[in-house]
Amino acid sequence: MKLSLLFFVFLFNFAFAQMPNISGVWLNNSKPYVGTIGNDKETIKLKIEISEQDKKKDQEYFVSGYSVVENNHSKFEGKFKITKYKDTKNKGVVYGDYELAEEMKGKHSGIFTGKFIYTFKWNKTTEKIESQYIELIGDWKSYDKTLDFKTRLKNQ
Repeated sequence: MKLSLLFFVFLFNFAFAQMPNISGVWLNNSKPYVGTIGNDKETIKLKIEISEQDKKKDQEYFVSGYSVVENNHSKFEGKFKITKYKDTKNKGVVYGDYELAEEMKGKHSGIFTGKFIYTFKWNKTTEKIESQYIELIGDWKSYDKTLDFKTRLKNQ
């Protein structure tokens, strides 16, 4: 009886555990994510300026910022959604999806969608995160449906 009660308490705590607020991670220490877009591997930069955890859906984060490709600057808003988390002795990996919608400013604005992987090492001595690596792999599609490019970005 005690064992089954203990099991249900553990299960309840696990099921309703609050996700820690990692909204600061997406800000990337005020540095842009840098990568490529399209077949010609044009340079793209994404800068996230605001990141907030959703109060009701604690695995989702509202983000906003801007993207830069050549001379094209576009503001965007969107979300990061955590779908899976793996933890080992001193390494963590967070998986999820993202969707970032640029403001409508003509042919060269659209929506970024894809998957992200956030990997980090935990230093037990200092109790701090070290060696953070974030990669965004996905697509960008123009609102008018005439352009569709692969994207790949990572933190610096």
